[in-house]
Parts: sequence; C-alpha cells; structure tokens
Amino acid sequence: MEKYIITLDEGTTSARTLIVNKQGEIVAVDQNEFTQYFPKEGWVEHDAVEIWNTQRSTLIQVLNKSGIMGSQIEAIGITNQRETVVVWNVETGLPIYNAIVWQDQRTANYCETMGQKETDMVKEKTGLILNPYFSGTKVKWILDNIDGARELAADGKLMFGTINTWLIYRLTGGEVCVTDHTNAQRTLLYNIHTNDWDDELLALFDIPRNMLPEIKSCSEVYAKSYPGLISKNDKTQIKIASSIGDQQAALFGQLCFNSGESKITYGTGCFILMNTGEEKVLSKRGLLTTVAVAYKNKITYALEGSVMVAGAAVQWLRDNLRIIYNALETEWYAGQVKDDRRIYVVPSFTGLGSPYWDPYSRGAIFGLDRGTKREHIVRATLESISYQANDVLTAMAKDVGKKFLTIKVDGGASNNRFLMQFQADISQAQVVKPINVETTAMGATYLAGLAVGFWKSLDEINDSYKEDFTLKPNWNQEEADKNIRGWNSAVQRTFSWTKDIE
Repeated sequence: MEKYIITLDEGTTSARTLIVNKQGEIVAVDQNEFTQYFPKEGWVEHDAVEIWNTQRSTLIQVLNKSGIMGSQIEAIGITNQRETVVVWNVETGLPIYNAIVWQDQRTANYCETMGQKETDMVKEKTGLILNPYFSGTKVKWILDNIDGARELAADGKLMFGTINTWLIYRLTGGEVCVTDHTNAQRTLLYNIHTNDWDDELLALFDIPRNMLPEIKSCSEVYAKSYPGLISKNDKTQIKIASSIGDQQAALFGQLCFNSGESKITYGTGCFILMNTGEEKVLSKRGLLTTVAVAYKNKITYALEGSVMVAGAAVQWLRDNLRIIYNALETEWYAGQVKDDRRIYVVPSFTGLGSPYWDPYSRGAIFGLDRGTKREHIVRATLESISYQANDVLTAMAKDVGKKFLTIKVDGGASNNRFLMQFQADISQAQVVKPINVETTAMGATYLAGLAVGFWKSLDEINDSYKEDFTLKPNWNQEEADKNIRGWNSAVQRTFSWTKDIE
C-alpha cells in the first residue's frame, strides 16, 4: 500500500491541504478561502475557529477525492502565515478575541512610544525591528483591551500561539501546545542568541511566560492527531511531524540549503529570504534577521525582506475596484499596454514593510492622465510587486556586499510571465522558476517526511527538483534605473500619509 505525506498549508486568505507521494509529486489538493475582517482602518482579523474548520474540511476533502485512507498517511506537516496571533482560554478551548493578522497596524502608535533603548534592545535580541507587523504587540493589545484577559492570564488560563500552534492544539484535541523556532522568532519574544523565550522581552510587552508554547525543532514528531480527526468511523491517529513558518518553508522547499542561496515567494505578501547559514547577519538597511530552519539539532539563519501587499493588490483590483474578474486576466491586460506612460501604483494599503517600515504610508496611484485606461492600472499593479521585491533585493545586496545574479521564485504569482519578466528586467538578474511552485507546502512536507524516515536525506529530496523556466533581463541597467527612479519618487510621496493628514 503506497504511503504519503499530508501537509496543511494555512495562508492569509485560504487554507489548503496537499497530499505528496514518495517522488515529491503532489497527488491531490483541496483549498478553501476564509473570511477577512477589517473592523477599522488598518485593522485585519480572522476568526481562528473558522480557520480551523476550513483547514480540517480541506484535509477531509483531499482524502475523500483522492481515495487515500488515513492509514496511508505517514505524517502531517504544517506551514502557516506567520505573526498572526490567537489567544485562547485553555478551559474552553476557544479564542477570547479574533486572530489579529500580521498585516494589522493597530499597535503602530504603541510601537512609537518606545524609547531608543528599548528599540535597540528588541533589534539586538530578536533580529527584528519594533513594528506592529510582529506578534508581541498584538498579544499585548489583546491582554490590555479584552475584558478579563489580564486576570485569566494571571490565573494561567490563557494560551498564546501563532497559527501553527493553534492548529496543533486543535489537531491533538487540545492536548499539545508547541511551536517551532521559525514561528517563535517572529513574535518579538524570542532571543536569537539563546534560541529561547526571553524574560526581558516578555517584561517589556507585559506578557506572562505561562501563556507561551514549548519551542521544538521544525522536523520532529510532536504528537499524534486525535482519533476521529478524519471521520467518526476512521480513528486513525497520524503523526504531526513538522511545523515551519511559510516563508522559511518556501526557502527549504526551494532547496536553498546553503549559505547565499535565495528565493522570492509571491503570495498575499511578497517575501525575499537569503540563507546565511549559521551566521546571524544584522542588516543596516531595514531587513530582518530570521531563523531559517531548526533541523537535526542545528539552527540556520536568513536575511529577510517583507513586502506587506503583493498578491493582495491583485485581489484589490478584483474585489474592490472590480476592473478584473480573475487574477489570471492580469497578464493579458498588462500585455495590452503599448505606449510609454509610466503609471505607478504604490499598494501600501497596510503600510510599507522592508526596507521602509512605515506603518503610516497608504496606497496611491501616480502618473494618471486622460489617456490612462484600466490596462495601465493593472500593469502598474503587477509592476508594483516587482518594484517592492527589488527594493528588498537592493538592500540585501548592499548588506552582504554581493549583487544577485539568480533569483529562485515561487508562489501563485510566479506563474505570471509578465510579472516574472518585469522582475528580471528591473532587478537585472535571471529568474528561475521550478515546475512545482508549491514550495511553501513542499518545505513542510519534506521536513515531516524526514522526521519519520519517509525520505532519508536532503540528497534524496534534491533529486525531485525540476526547473520550469529561466528568464533573463531584456533591459539594460540604464533602462532599469530610469524606471526605478520613478518608483522611488512615488513611494516617497506616500510616506507618513495618515500622520500628515491628521
């Protein structure tokens, strides 16, 4: 009987479950979107119970439509949207507030109240910056603003977790609360030098240590799923054997195992990571030092740049402006623009991430004239994704003193040839895309498989990587620089927007 790995890929807008065979091939997928809540300007929330129900339904559906039984599943791997926080009551098993999403900016003012001493301490200990993007300030907000939360926390009745912890908790029937180093490090509560929770950081944000899950590696058996997860009749208990943040999972799934190797993932946001091995490179240009993976008693690190809005900008075109009906149309619309109008869309709907870190920036369109059509706006929206990624690549190249000649790409938008060619042109680097762009899910899959001996080594995994295409720049450096100057001017005009209009 053939065996498989099943992977839960919990993203910002949808939950997916994939089944992968020994050859590294995806044999079945099921995916469902869940509700996005925007209760106030700059606020973004999810219903954590809905996330769990959506994720579990995709797990059941993918087994049903593939005809694969629970007994054929060797292990469950988990990868997840990072920084999004859930705080729940361990007595009821229910959240005390909606999950606050990584894009949420409600704690921007609180972050600004911190002095230079605290800001420097956070950066030195965590490798991150003091920003509402990360989990710590979101947890503090829940404790400070939800009635009775502080009292429940003091009594040891609250648990905090990023989405991976929440899923493991539900998968085990409320028995196990664990996280992994990649997710723990994104909370602002984790010390990258001790690789553990830090009491000084916990005191800074006034978060009790008893709320925190235990930290494990990214590849080990944490527990088994509860009987009845699949159905009332199927009591199979499956080993839960990997947990890793989505962007680190993509780095692993792109087989960037060696220092200097890098990737861009185009999802709701856009994330650029470069493996730096066991060296912690501290950026001077607005990038983050992050844990890349904890595997086989070794922790490796990466430099990261985070773009808040990438694929979400295409969703905005579809759902808000309604000038497209499907994301697939964008490539065709962009190809219809034959003139030299230089329209710039800056999609800073929830502020700007790396390398600017301006939570007060807001989206704008520049360069409109009477001849501007929907095709121009669609094209400029796609271009904005590449421009933002290039901002990060430029900062990263300066930090490490070496220009990027090759970029591995993945994520849904990497299937858009216009976008990928523009990335090659603007970044003056060749873009390499694998046939299987589900590298986020594959990273968690590989780690789960390695934990249970489904795959024996990294070399065995390497053999499954197949390239789809390589694109080289069509522009010269002068042409790229000309367009980048326009982008830089547009971005700078959005800085501090919500502050300036108060």
